[in-house]
Amino acid sequence: MIEQFERLPGIGPRTAQRLALHLLRQPEEQTRSFAEALLAARTQVGHCRRCFHLSADPLCEICRNPERRTGEICVVADSRDLLALERTREYRGSYHVLGGLISPMDGIGPELLQIQPLVARVAGQPEPIQGAPGGDPPLADPPIQEVILALTPSVEGDTTSLYLARLLRPFTRVSRIAYGLPMGSELDYADEVTLARALEGRRPME
Repeated sequence: MIEQFERLPGIGPRTAQRLALHLLRQPEEQTRSFAEALLAARTQVGHCRRCFHLSADPLCEICRNPERRTGEICVVADSRDLLALERTREYRGSYHVLGGLISPMDGIGPELLQIQPLVARVAGQPEPIQGAPGGDPPLADPPIQEVILALTPSVEGDTTSLYLARLLRPFTRVSRIAYGLPMGSELDYADEVTLARALEGRRPME
């Protein structure tokens, strides 16, 4: 059990041992529920047919929400980034999860990511979504007014952003979130790229 926990990202030997001992001290019913939840998640959770976020249904909870602004699409690399943005409670549009970033060094090209479905959504030609609750939804989103690229500020993130911008600009406005200094940080500890991004993302004071 300890060896299995150590395989999880961010879990070292001591943490793995602590988790294993904790589970052994739990009632058998609770341990069984934990194991069943793991198996159920592995077999039942897939991807939303529209935005490719994790979902147990054909359409995820966000895509089913009628209060979301469907004229905006925020593009993220994976579902962890989507959940991070949702925690801010600032963005109320829709999403598109690429499933990674373009990385030639790792053998990840555009064809391995969910880029073509994104272009189809923005161009108004998405694939039909079969089996959605309440019948098939409309085949196309309302006209997309803006695509927001929320990709990691790295070589791979910049490469992917430039590639997407070139594909999407013929159809709509494309923007990228600003990157800068975190609250409470010191200027002399920031690297050159972070400072440059902070200057580029400056806004007028109101």
